[in-house]
Amino acid sequence: MEAFTQDLLKDKVILITGGGTGLGRAMAGRFLQLGAKVAICGRREEVLEQTAEELSSAYGGEVYRQRCDVRDPGQVHNCVDDVWQHFGRIDVLVNNAAGNFISPTERLSPNAVNAVLGIVLHGTFYMTLEVGKRWIEQQLPGTMLNIVTTYASTGSGYVVPSAAAKAGVLALTRSLAVEWAPHGIRQVAIAPGPFPTEGAWSRLSPTPELEAKMLGRVPLGRTGRPEELADLAAFLVSDAAGYINGEVVTIDGGEWLRGAGQFNDLAEVTEEQWDRLSELTRKGK
Repeated sequence: MEAFTQDLLKDKVILITGGGTGLGRAMAGRFLQLGAKVAICGRREEVLEQTAEELSSAYGGEVYRQRCDVRDPGQVHNCVDDVWQHFGRIDVLVNNAAGNFISPTERLSPNAVNAVLGIVLHGTFYMTLEVGKRWIEQQLPGTMLNIVTTYASTGSGYVVPSAAAKAGVLALTRSLAVEWAPHGIRQVAIAPGPFPTEGAWSRLSPTPELEAKMLGRVPLGRTGRPEELADLAAFLVSDAAGYINGEVVTIDGGEWLRGAGQFNDLAEVTEEQWDRLSELTRKGK
C-alpha cells in the first residue's frame, strides 16, 4: 500500500551525507520516488557514481553526486557549494554519514576514537553549520534530519565513541530546534534500531551468535527494513511534518523499551520454568 502521494516531496532539493550505501541510499531512492531532487555525498567516488546511475535508472529524476569526507571542513564547504550551485538551493539536509564498530573501550586507540567522532559528531556539525549559515544569510527556510541511535539517550557499552558522538548529535538537534526555529529551520531526528546494512552490520554483528542475540532483543522478532526508515524520513522532511521540531522518532521494533525494563529479560524463561516459579510463589504465601 502506498503511504504517500507521489508529489509529497515535489521539487525539494535534498542533500544526503553517506548517501551512496545502506540507509542513505534507501532514503535517496524513496525521496526520488516522491518527487525530490537528490544530491548524495560520500568518500568513495566509484560507489557514488554507481548509486547515482542505479537510482536514476530505477526511479527517474536527477541524482547529483559529490565526493566529500565530512571530517574535512574544506571538503564540506566545497560539497555544499557545488550542490547549491547545481540546484540553486538546498531545502533539506540529511546527516546520515556514520562510522561504528564494537570493542571493549579500554582497547581503543585515540585514532579509533577520532575515526568515529570525526564522522558522526564533527561531520554532522560541519555540515549543519555550512548549510544552516546559508539558510540564515539568505533568509531561507529549511529542514535538517539527523540519524542518531536508540542509545544516544541511554549510552551503551562496547560502542562508546558512537554513543558519545550520537548523544552530541541529539543535543545538537534539540538545541538548534529552539535557536534556529525563528529562521524557519526545523530540526528532526530518527533513532533506528537494528537495520542490517552492508558493512555496518558485519562490524556490529560479526558472528551468527551475536546476530541471533541482537535479533532476540527485538520484541517484534525481526530487524527493520530500509524502506520503513525511508518512509519515516520522507514524512519528517515533508511539509506535512511542518510542526514537528526537535523531535526524535525511534524506529526499532520496541528494542530499547525491552532493554529499559529491569525484568524484561524474563522473556527467556521457559513455560516449564514459569510453572516451577509459580509453584514456589504459592508455597511462599
